[in-house]
Amino acid sequence: MPSHANQARALSFDTVATQYADARPGYPPALFDAVEELAGRPLAGANVLDCGAGTGIATRLMRERGAHVVALEPGAGMADTLRAAEPEIPLVRGEGNLLPFAAHSFDVITYAQAWHWTDPASSVPEALRVLRPHGVLALWWNQADVRVPWVAAEDARLAPFTRDYPATVAELVAPFPVHVATREILWSRRITVEEHIRNLGTHSHFAVMDPIERAELLDMNRTALARIFPGGELDEPYRCGLTVVRSATTHT
Repeated sequence: MPSHANQARALSFDTVATQYADARPGYPPALFDAVEELAGRPLAGANVLDCGAGTGIATRLMRERGAHVVALEPGAGMADTLRAAEPEIPLVRGEGNLLPFAAHSFDVITYAQAWHWTDPASSVPEALRVLRPHGVLALWWNQADVRVPWVAAEDARLAPFTRDYPATVAELVAPFPVHVATREILWSRRITVEEHIRNLGTHSHFAVMDPIERAELLDMNRTALARIFPGGELDEPYRCGLTVVRSATTHT
């Protein structure tokens, strides 16, 4: 991951916000169980800041578990889509490198598919500032499980277009006075080939691509998948990697 976010790509999701809301996967209950385990508290009743909330996929799931969630989103298109779908969720325009909140405001700060757009040199201290004593920063990503043969083949077909998720979050937060814990949750969802193609099209490397080149690349992948899945459906497998960070200077 670069030392600072690529802002053009970070904000490219605004151009595909509606498709993003429709096509992107959610997160399994086991993920939020793990967040609660590592945080040492339930999400129910917690004051949660969901940074880079996007269209509100994770925001909504945490709210359904009883959390009091504030969504923070830098992109106008994504924010508008979230606001239209979830008008009752408080929404603030902003980003994780400079959180527009007072110190000790939240019990939990989350980044779902979003922390890699921040600069850790800014976003980690900002999170630690805004967290309450004993609060946690929870970062997670759905990553395609390339151990599954058809996913590995697709990954090779679409190279050099890679998923920009940091593989070593622990190393990136190591310079800070924190304790780190991790979990991996395996899960999948049953969808159509076309839904899978629409999901791929919401990733930033496709969103910023020339439209003709994007269409050609996705059509080539659609044709390959149709040969593998003639029935038109597939199981889309994920490895959801979770990292939970807490201050090492908080005393019990």
